[in-house]
Amino acid sequence: MRSDGLVVVDKAGGWTSHDVVAKLRGVLGEKKVGHSGTLDPDATGVLLVGVGSVTRLLRFLTVLPKRYRGEVVLGVETSTLDAGGEVTATYSMSHVTLVAVQAAAATLTGDIMQVPPMVSAVQVGGRRLHELARAGVEIERKPRPVTVHRFEVEPTDDPLVFSVDVRCSTGTYLRSLAADLGVALGGGAHLRNLRRTEIGSFTIDDARSIEEVDVDALLTPAAAVRDYEHVSVNADVADAVSHGKVLPVDAVSTQGAGPWAFVDDAGTLLAMYEPHRPGTVKPAVVLPACQ
Repeated sequence: MRSDGLVVVDKAGGWTSHDVVAKLRGVLGEKKVGHSGTLDPDATGVLLVGVGSVTRLLRFLTVLPKRYRGEVVLGVETSTLDAGGEVTATYSMSHVTLVAVQAAAATLTGDIMQVPPMVSAVQVGGRRLHELARAGVEIERKPRPVTVHRFEVEPTDDPLVFSVDVRCSTGTYLRSLAADLGVALGGGAHLRNLRRTEIGSFTIDDARSIEEVDVDALLTPAAAVRDYEHVSVNADVADAVSHGKVLPVDAVSTQGAGPWAFVDDAGTLLAMYEPHRPGTVKPAVVLPACQ
């Protein structure tokens, strides 16, 4: 029987996102498995994995906001901007106070421009930056707009280490944020103990370790897109949706800017629709009738 659904995984340190996907292909007996966004091997926490037809919905999950917890270590810069890299510079920063760190964090909150790290999955000229970095090549990267919704800082027992809690848009690199925080304080810094605790409404409380995942862990396709407005359609409209037809907006009760999850009377996800020409909506993804 075909497996279709979403698994919320609590990724352990040392596993790559691709390792998790490969493992779940074997566990679930399904070749069509993918994730909604890479999490660094040393990082832990929430990873959304689509199985079967839900892999087609992953782009709607990739854009959801994220929440992370971690620690920023002041006074030490590394080649990878995190604890896994080689030390490239040190600074005397014992004078830096919590108030100063919180003030610097405030300057990195809101809509900001961020340079992606060399050790990232961003593609430049058809190659991923981390591939170039492993080959000893560093290239100039253009800053990209990201949004940091919240950047909270708290002290730890070590005066040079601060605990951070960040809510941000997709595409935000926490290691770059940590490095920029160090620069803003007149020195340098790196990130350690990164943990992703939320993707949209999916939290660490929803997640299972890789060892706990089985077919029973699969959330339905409808639950996979629970962060989007669900629009219930009648049988006639459901038939049109199943055939991928463009629909007039007065045929469906949509609200907001979309995209929308169209479901039948039983709550089964039929398709994801998005705005089209004025007065119409069009299918972005139509799912097979048997899920």
